[in-house]
Amino acid sequence: MNSVSPSAVQYVGGVMQDELVESQRQQPLERQGSFGLRPAQTPDASREATGEPDEMDKLKAKLMSAWNNVKYGWTVKSKTSFNKISPVTVLGHSYLLNSEGAVERFRSAFVSRIWLTYRREFPQLEGSTWTTDCGWGCMLRSGQMLLAQGLLVHLMPRDWAWPDVQQLTEVDFEVFRPRSPARAGGVPIPSFGSPRGSNTPEKSLTGDQVPKCSQRKRPECVRDRQAEPIHHKLVTWFVDQPPAPFGLHQLVEIGNSSGKKAGDWYGPSIVAHILRKAVAKTSVLHNLAVYVAQDCTVYKEDVVHLCDLSLSQTPPDPSSQAWKSVIILVPVRLGGEALNPSYIECVKNILKLDCCIGIIGGKPKHSLYFIGFQDEQLLYLDPHYCQPVVDVSQVNFSLESFHCSSPKKMPFNRMDPSCTIGFYAKNKKDFESLCSAVSVALSSSKEKYPIFTFVEGQGQDYGLEGHSGNNHSGPAAHILPPGNLSRSNNRRTSDEFVFL
Repeated sequence: MNSVSPSAVQYVGGVMQDELVESQRQQPLERQGSFGLRPAQTPDASREATGEPDEMDKLKAKLMSAWNNVKYGWTVKSKTSFNKISPVTVLGHSYLLNSEGAVERFRSAFVSRIWLTYRREFPQLEGSTWTTDCGWGCMLRSGQMLLAQGLLVHLMPRDWAWPDVQQLTEVDFEVFRPRSPARAGGVPIPSFGSPRGSNTPEKSLTGDQVPKCSQRKRPECVRDRQAEPIHHKLVTWFVDQPPAPFGLHQLVEIGNSSGKKAGDWYGPSIVAHILRKAVAKTSVLHNLAVYVAQDCTVYKEDVVHLCDLSLSQTPPDPSSQAWKSVIILVPVRLGGEALNPSYIECVKNILKLDCCIGIIGGKPKHSLYFIGFQDEQLLYLDPHYCQPVVDVSQVNFSLESFHCSSPKKMPFNRMDPSCTIGFYAKNKKDFESLCSAVSVALSSSKEKYPIFTFVEGQGQDYGLEGHSGNNHSGPAAHILPPGNLSRSNNRRTSDEFVFL
């Protein structure tokens, strides 16, 4: 068992020390692309200064784009099995799949999440030849999904569900009863949650078993339908066009300012800072801020200064109720080379919280967006599927490619220890409740070190600028005593999800 404290990870300018050490170790030998190894470039000085790719780079980029478009442009349809006797948790909501109605409610909750995947044939990313992010952009896509969930909670009605869930042609999961006397243990039975694509005749439904809007109160269905224009608008903010505030073009441009470029790999820590910059930069959101924890610590006073609008008044008005909503992102490391099993219960308790908006991380070399769990398996959305760009300029453009009908699971023990956890608080009262609820969840860990902590006071400002592996001027922020640095630096990073 690994007994590595999440807060014992070294940070320099807001980025994990072991991530930087690995980056520095690799870069002198060869430039790494997310899809594998690339020979070091040796263009002339003028081209290198302008960052323009040479002809060989252009050819290689086109070849790799073509290959990745084929590689990720299809998928093997396989159904995920869920059992009836254990609840499935999805972002603070629990579903016991022992009735038609429960399965339909779980399906609606899952499909309603925004699903953002690889795309192809989008406008060329500035300073590169890339017109697809296949093979290198999965952590950025996971970060987009995390932010999109925060915006759904921020902008949509409480417990909103997409009213057009039934548009998707099939449901790729099935439910079974383990060790059933009538069936062998683990043998799946046909899912009664699938309205289409099933060879089994459907039963007549009564009461809470009736699917679609009739299973919920009608006012909620009317409310959800009225919110559809906001749903469409939210999706347009993530499309792959240069003006989109949270699209790939904007995120890559923000990364460029700190030495990252299209085709590079991104870890969950740097993506958290990119999202923070993107929200601060945009004009489409005026009452939302993103706070990124420093050194596995949420400094409450920093959050207050970020969100309490009364402090910006002259003179400050303590009686003012003006408060920005906030998304809190906490980059952590849950072990050394592998996930420390002692933290699994704590991760489960975090995902049970209403204020949790998910976790970006994945398994080694493969980024995923975690939104829940059942028993000892995580439930996730996978960005590794290449789809064509959607023209959102059309009125009522289709939303089907932005919602996934295929829940997938993986064992906790395959989870990479490097990840970023997301939370949302609408107002000051919610923030105080969040601090209390998350602290209780953190105390459930069997380890003596918590995953992260809430403390009073302020922390130093380590922004995105310090993430570049090529620029380390300025002092490092040490969490461990200096004598322990060598031990930390020798631990190889696993924060390389997108090397393929």
